Amino acid sequence: MAAYVLRRIVHMIPVLLFISIFVFLLVRLVPGDPAAIMLGPRATPENIARMHAELRLDDPLWVQYGSFLGNLLRGDLGDSIRKREPVTDVLLTRVPPTIFLVLYAAVLSVFISVPLATWAATHRGRWADQLVRGFTIVSLAMPAYWIGMMLLQIFAVKWRVFPVSGWGEGFAGHLHALFLPALSLALAISSILVRGLRSSLIETMDADHVRTARAKGLPNGRVFGWHVLRNSALSTVTILGVNLAFLVGGTTIIETIFSVPGIGQLIVRSIFDRDYPVIMGVTLVFGVLVLVINLLTDLSYAVLDPRVSLS
Repeated sequence: MAAYVLRRIVHMIPVLLFISIFVFLLVRLVPGDPAAIMLGPRATPENIARMHAELRLDDPLWVQYGSFLGNLLRGDLGDSIRKREPVTDVLLTRVPPTIFLVLYAAVLSVFISVPLATWAATHRGRWADQLVRGFTIVSLAMPAYWIGMMLLQIFAVKWRVFPVSGWGEGFAGHLHALFLPALSLALAISSILVRGLRSSLIETMDADHVRTARAKGLPNGRVFGWHVLRNSALSTVTILGVNLAFLVGGTTIIETIFSVPGIGQLIVRSIFDRDYPVIMGVTLVFGVLVLVINLLTDLSYAVLDPRVSLS
């Protein structure tokens, strides 16, 4: 497994390199001059030219990218054009809220999906099954940002059960402050998880090895937990892993709605400010998070099913 992980890490390097080139060229096609945005009312042609020279914005694109890549190999992402501080320091304060939010949403989505899918599968064709299937259809029709705005309006503004913004202090404070944004993301993907897990559970419950376990007289709870749920979890892990990768990008809107100080909110502000170094840094962090989630998803196969070999 160690060799497999090392090989996957090596394969991440060209992927991140391609992402950096693509984003580097893309952000420079966005209209707007970062020097003029920084100077504001003082944006005279002389001051803009001076700022361009200071920030090396007049250099050819290949020179700018070569400078960025050289600094990146030394662990330096450059300085923020807007904040005038190292991008690494900016990211270190912004990455923890985003990671906490994604993991929180993943846990909530599992807590929502597993009971609902189990309830629907064990009551196949009955009213409980129809109710759960109706939930998945309604949930699929509601995007995460709409769910977030409704939850914010009801539970934060009207009832004041949860804070309107921020991510709290300490672990308990984070759980309380990020509950609504995490629930918004969890509800958005739980419908997909419920549908996938329900179908897998129904298929597994009709398998020969499950009927054999029941014929041996094993308790229903053990049969379902050990033989049905565990074997059905493989396909659900795949769905969860793919959706968690999309969830990383989905935090951008949710963090903006709930004013969570994460990298999603940071990249929105950086795009408006044309802060190229921060945009590059955030994009690379997003890329690393997605690649790590995909790696953990593959590793989980070997944990859930010893027959799966990592090669």
